[in-house]
Amino acid sequence: MQRTDMTIWVDADACPKVIRETLCRAAQRTGVELVFVANQLLTVPKAPNIRALQVPKGFDVADNEIVRRIAANDLLITGDIPLASEALGKGAQALNWRGDVYSPDTIAAQLTMRDFMDTLRASGVQTEGPPPLSQADRQAFARQLDIWLAKRRG
Repeated sequence: MQRTDMTIWVDADACPKVIRETLCRAAQRTGVELVFVANQLLTVPKAPNIRALQVPKGFDVADNEIVRRIAANDLLITGDIPLASEALGKGAQALNWRGDVYSPDTIAAQLTMRDFMDTLRASGVQTEGPPPLSQADRQAFARQLDIWLAKRRG
């Protein structure tokens, strides 16, 4: 049986608070199902379509739970490129909290760059972390989320 509803899944352990708030407002406004998956207790608004799913602590436990549950046409919010790749492989869409859409056309290059940077760090090379989330990033995220929601209403 194929699902006709769509869910927004959030890799919530590292998701910035301002992005969580944006997602909650959008879910309350549209009624879309929103699920925050984390290995810590999260407080979410009391709404029938918004919930937090707490998983046990451990490497990739939250990621594995998301991959197990995500379906085609769902949306994943994550900064984790390998997780985004797995979601895309299941027919879902993926978006990071800076408003960058992950796509099947670019995910392989993003994975390669991520692995290269991991190798550099492992060899002792100091690399810069990502810059703080800017107002432009927040606006780009909200814009991409609105595009996904508009397609859902289709």
